[in-house]
Amino acid sequence: MRVIGLMSGTSYDAIDAGAADLSLDGDSLVLKPLGLVSEAYDETLREALAASLPPGATSMAEVCRLDTRIGQAFAATAVRAVHELCAGRAELIASHGQTVYHWAEDGRVHGTLQLGQPAWLAEATGLPVVADFRSRDIAAGGQGAPLVSLVDLLWLRGRPGTPVALNLGGIANLTAPDGTAFDTGPGCALIDAAARGFSGGRLSYDVDGALAGGGTVHEPLLLRLLEEPYYALPAPKTTGKELFHLGHLRDALSGVGTLPAEDVVATLTMLTARTVADAVSTLGATEVIASGGGTRNPVLMRMLGQRLPGVTLRTSDELGLASAAKEAYAFAVLGFLTAHGLPGTVPSATGARHARVLGSITPGRDGLRLPPPAGQRPVRLVVE
Repeated sequence: MRVIGLMSGTSYDAIDAGAADLSLDGDSLVLKPLGLVSEAYDETLREALAASLPPGATSMAEVCRLDTRIGQAFAATAVRAVHELCAGRAELIASHGQTVYHWAEDGRVHGTLQLGQPAWLAEATGLPVVADFRSRDIAAGGQGAPLVSLVDLLWLRGRPGTPVALNLGGIANLTAPDGTAFDTGPGCALIDAAARGFSGGRLSYDVDGALAGGGTVHEPLLLRLLEEPYYALPAPKTTGKELFHLGHLRDALSGVGTLPAEDVVATLTMLTARTVADAVSTLGATEVIASGGGTRNPVLMRMLGQRLPGVTLRTSDELGLASAAKEAYAFAVLGFLTAHGLPGTVPSATGARHARVLGSITPGRDGLRLPPPAGQRPVRLVVE
């Protein structure tokens, strides 16, 4: 089955569409990557989205407009992927949508909201669409994240030592072979917020780590940032930009005075490296396999490597999954599992009471025609 996975992460810079040919072979799920297309949000939509996210205020009218416009943007990217990656022969769309709020409170997640109305995708492509992946896990008592943990566990099974998967998106998360998975804290979220703030919106992120590379870590600021209680919470746990946003940084800066932009960004980069490395150290990792936008920041990767002595740090590209496309492929896998009636979660990773089939399905142009339910749940993912 040719499936297109659509993802826009907490950095909300672009919509990624990864196409994969997926099939079941005994107890293995076989993934043949077909490529990635990426489409940046237009500036007007990006600004409207940014203004509506915490700590900003919004209205139901604006939520409705965003749901429609994000859905239309996802649909346009899906149409590109159908034609450019699948020669017009895709069979299913799996859309994560755009997370705008993840209601985490007192160690529990009570709800989540991803925008990007799937009806626009179904209408534009004619294909069935699986969307709203996180809500079912939350209803079953889980955190609704990190959902890529199932894919990581299948993919890394049988690899020697203790391999740990790391996603360096806006929020960073880890998956260990024993099924432990959690968000460590900010990946690039605070770095991006500082880059935008100090550049007056000219920069959306620290390009090539240039700001961090030109600065010096400010230890008092780092120590203030590390006082955030989230880091000490036990797994499973999840977080988002509801916590790690520009206001969080401003609160920390209020106690240390005025600092050069480069020093602030260098400190935030070290914060990510340190909190990720501290979390990795609790898992007994022999190898960390990183993916996500943060892998393109050489200063972040260097800082992280320095804090992981004796642990091999590599990117998922070396194992056949392009780091920029890995999350999109992961949601293609989750959509495939849903279409075949198979669970898409690992209770030990999200904290749910039971593994559940995820998402809601919007029929395509020819109605809802799903494959026969699969009789065997895969135990490994093979990338060809």
